[in-house]
Amino acid sequence: MKSISFKSRLGVVLALVALAASVVAGAAVAGSRSGPEPREQGKNVVETAIAAGSFKTLVSLVKQAGLADTLATGGRFTVFAPTDAAFAKVPKRTLAALGANPAKLRAVLLYHVARGKLPAQRVVKRNSIKTLNGASVRVKARGMSVKINKAKVLKANVEASNGVIHVINRVLIPPAR
Repeated sequence: MKSISFKSRLGVVLALVALAASVVAGAAVAGSRSGPEPREQGKNVVETAIAAGSFKTLVSLVKQAGLADTLATGGRFTVFAPTDAAFAKVPKRTLAALGANPAKLRAVLLYHVARGKLPAQRVVKRNSIKTLNGASVRVKARGMSVKINKAKVLKANVEASNGVIHVINRVLIPPAR
């Protein structure tokens, strides 16, 4: 198997981030929330991400990768969703490269999504979580701070009809395969 460059890995990660964002993942903060989270009755993860308004890049990439229908109807998911501000930190050239390579885009986006509903109280009890791209993300919980790889969870437990979103401040980049 060919070795993938850092730029290529970043591209894949950005694609996954977009997927996660469209799935709208709220970051897991052990036992704390910044106020009650309203349950989005009837809205799937994609619709919930769209309604939030801060995941436009993620939703756009998820649609571009052809993952919107799967995330809307394909089961229960946990999405670690990078915000638009997180995507703004990614070089435009990297985002463009991901957009030009559907396979890498899907790989990056799927690195932000796990099968099943994992609320914050379950996330913080794990050391890692396997994602839909086949690789696992690391989980570190210290006090009130939770990190998924190097991304900080900003908001946890954003409920959707088919899962939960944990909002993160960085795009996750999957390891080279």
